[in-house]
Amino acid sequence: MRNKNIFKTLQESWQKDLLSGFLVSLIALPLCLGIAGASGFPPIMGVMTAIVGGMIVSFFAGSELTIKGPAAGLIVIVFEAVEEFANANGGNTVLGWKLALGVVVVAGIIQVILGVLKVASVVEFFPLSAVHGMLAAIGIIIISKQIHLADGFDPSLIKGKNPLQLLEMIPESLTHLTWQIALIGGVSLVILFGMPLIKNKIIKQIPPALVVLIVGVVLGLIENIGGREFANLKPLVNVGDLKFDFNASFAGLSGPNLTIFIKNLILFVLIGSLESLLSGKAIDLLDPKHRKSNLNKDLTAVGIGNIISGLLGGLPMISEIARSSANINNGGQTRWANFFHGVFLLIFVVLLVPIIKMVPVASLAAMLIFVGFRLAAPKEFIKTYKIGPEQLIVFIGTVIVTITTDLLIGIFSGIVIEWLIHFIWGVPIKDYFKPDLEVKKTEDHKTLFILYGSGLFSNYLKVHKKLVKINKGETIEFDVQRVRLLDHTFLEKLTHFAHDYENDGGKFVFLGMDKLSNLSNHPMSARMGTKGVEKILD
Repeated sequence: MRNKNIFKTLQESWQKDLLSGFLVSLIALPLCLGIAGASGFPPIMGVMTAIVGGMIVSFFAGSELTIKGPAAGLIVIVFEAVEEFANANGGNTVLGWKLALGVVVVAGIIQVILGVLKVASVVEFFPLSAVHGMLAAIGIIIISKQIHLADGFDPSLIKGKNPLQLLEMIPESLTHLTWQIALIGGVSLVILFGMPLIKNKIIKQIPPALVVLIVGVVLGLIENIGGREFANLKPLVNVGDLKFDFNASFAGLSGPNLTIFIKNLILFVLIGSLESLLSGKAIDLLDPKHRKSNLNKDLTAVGIGNIISGLLGGLPMISEIARSSANINNGGQTRWANFFHGVFLLIFVVLLVPIIKMVPVASLAAMLIFVGFRLAAPKEFIKTYKIGPEQLIVFIGTVIVTITTDLLIGIFSGIVIEWLIHFIWGVPIKDYFKPDLEVKKTEDHKTLFILYGSGLFSNYLKVHKKLVKINKGETIEFDVQRVRLLDHTFLEKLTHFAHDYENDGGKFVFLGMDKLSNLSNHPMSARMGTKGVEKILD
């Protein structure tokens, strides 16, 4: 977008964007503090990340409504990066943070290159249930640690524990809590889970996280937590000071830290890019004006933000879906809402640091427990089961492997599980990556796609590349009556493409869907042709 167009939109919608940016910043402030602290970063650096994401990245972004900033979905990989680097360097957590920053910067450079090379469509490869399973696992991992901080359990007893060990310690933690801290954590959880249930329109406009922050500070003052320590705990957040200094270290690019650097670089690029691109696609579906983001440009913008944020000491950023959804709900119109959200955050940390330093750890821990619950809520398991039992297998398998190993192995285990299901259903291995697809122009100026064999998550990308070559405004007919299998991910992505194509003025027609058998009553369930059904019956 040219600068004159950017400033034209500012003139047209600055009032709505200013208000939305302010409201989103109220949501972002406590979450940024909590995400950074849980990631092993100085909490103030989470706010700095969002400031960069708003005030700088807005001018490079390929989307109008997404809010850029740190995300709960990256807490686990960032924390593990800091911890691994620290453990490899004599337990020096400050050095661990600085080495992790080096990974953030290099990951940002790679994201810029990937965006310029226009490879954002790689997001189409991953099976949706595996992605959601990975996010659910992240939610469980977040809860496994934060619940101990919310009830005032001795932090030294959970240090170095893996997620399974932390989950096993919950009964002990609840019976050895510190009541002054647990009171703050408990009240915070009641607010976070209770406020969304209140139907009052005015209350619904108030961000629960902001209420938690205020109530936490008040309770802390009443209990005089700032003047004492309970059982050697540190009940207040060590926020740190906002300084725009260069903090990143690139010593991990060589020597004994190289293996840790490479592993975390893959995770930062893969998970960060994947989550950001998926968020961008989701927000496009919510845009009242039906605008379509340039995801390659947006990936480049996120990369630029990560380079700057990493150099200054901040977290990796993505297009964050919860804050972006809030932006739409608050009436945000253009990228200026993201810019204003960054401006307000800068004002907050300049004027309110003394108050922010009074926020109890338990308040931020409660916010993260709530975020983790939303990622791993029981309804996510139920929703996946309704799509199809095989999708629940992929979902749960990804959750289990991620919790017991790490994110990289977890997401790829989901891919392997889905392929195994396809294999059991009789899908030839040759269909896994290369779709048997015929494309031809018909006499009435329509483009006919005929799919033979199977439509799978792993071969959809090649189908998508042929679909995007069709001119807008034309008619596409997609014939599936001869297929053996359309898996859930293939069908959902194809349906989303059809929706976008028709919003752009074209016409998309499915042919032969009535010839296939649904594997559940869900509209996006996998569909099987006669050969596939016979294989299952056998």
